[in-house]
Amino acid sequence: MTMIENELAEIRRLGGALHGKDFLATWDKSADELRSVLQIARCLMTLRENNISCRLFDSGLAVAHFRDQSTRTRFSYASGANLLGLALQDLDEGKSQISHGETARETANMISFLTEVIGIRDDMFLGAGHTYMVEMGRSLDDGYRHAVLPQRPMIVNLQSDIDHPTQSMADLLHLGQYFGGLDHLRGKKIVMSWAYSPSYGKPLSVPQGIIGLITRFGMRVVLAHPEGYDLIPEVVERAARQASESGGSFQRAGSMGEAFVDADIVYPKSWAPYHVMERRTALLHQNDTAGLKDLERECLANNARFTSWECSEAGMRRTRNGKALYMHCLPADISRVSCVRGEVQDSVFERYRIETYKEAGFKPYIVAAMILAGRFENPAEVLDNLASRGEKRLRS
Repeated sequence: MTMIENELAEIRRLGGALHGKDFLATWDKSADELRSVLQIARCLMTLRENNISCRLFDSGLAVAHFRDQSTRTRFSYASGANLLGLALQDLDEGKSQISHGETARETANMISFLTEVIGIRDDMFLGAGHTYMVEMGRSLDDGYRHAVLPQRPMIVNLQSDIDHPTQSMADLLHLGQYFGGLDHLRGKKIVMSWAYSPSYGKPLSVPQGIIGLITRFGMRVVLAHPEGYDLIPEVVERAARQASESGGSFQRAGSMGEAFVDADIVYPKSWAPYHVMERRTALLHQNDTAGLKDLERECLANNARFTSWECSEAGMRRTRNGKALYMHCLPADISRVSCVRGEVQDSVFERYRIETYKEAGFKPYIVAAMILAGRFENPAEVLDNLASRGEKRLRS
């Protein structure tokens, strides 16, 4: 019996059909497919912890196409790709022909001759990021169909305007590890709450990613925010429907304090209102610098009305036994540390700081698991071969 025999048996039982598919949104995948990705990630973690090489590619590129700034996701993508043996190549639009008007169709094919996976982060323009990824996928289909490309690379969404699947899946893996398995999450109360920030324009995709995923696992999910700080309506409707189908629940709250009562997990995170992101996108497309400045002033003034929406010690005392798990995608706006007043009180963040770092540390394995599931037809056999081969990652 190998060290990952139980996980392999579960991957075989779950089945799934992720091979040859992109990973753009968690709600496009079945619950079994999502569970399979988590099990693959656990296998990869176990193999690396036991100094066993997970290199599955002798050559090939993982292209990183970041259209917005990133630290955790950028390095997680690089780490996950490298874990499997892929070489990383950044696509810098400023150093490519994209800045001279090259179409997405051409870009997709020109970067993909020997590429296995393309990771894309495009969250700046509401209504554009997900659409761009879909367009890139169709262009890759066209190139492969006409034998321009020897293989059709998969696309991994590293954050769009709609979803952030590598983040939400890493969060789910963290919850499973923390509470002793996904089945132990059923019935637990998680609060996805807006929190005050002294900045504006933060994407909607993290809160949407959380409610779009967690509602599929029988949890009691509460979405809390001040009036006017709505998310994309279709995503909220989907979350409510999924919660009902999974035997959980989905509620809305207009008060952080009310939402925190008896919570098992809290996730306080700032985001810009849906209607603001629509206006901001229009101004960005128009290159209206003055309009963007006016919108920023207006939004910061509105945010300032809700400085009490801070994850405080008093708020945490309202949670179950005063010991709810605090989560954040990072970087958090920490009161009296990174700003005067922010999303979370400094003492609360410090108490959970290591847990948030662990939460972030699952993302490279989620990225690698998505790639493995997308590129290999039988992930369980591939992982079994790695374990049986036992090739050392560090050689003395």
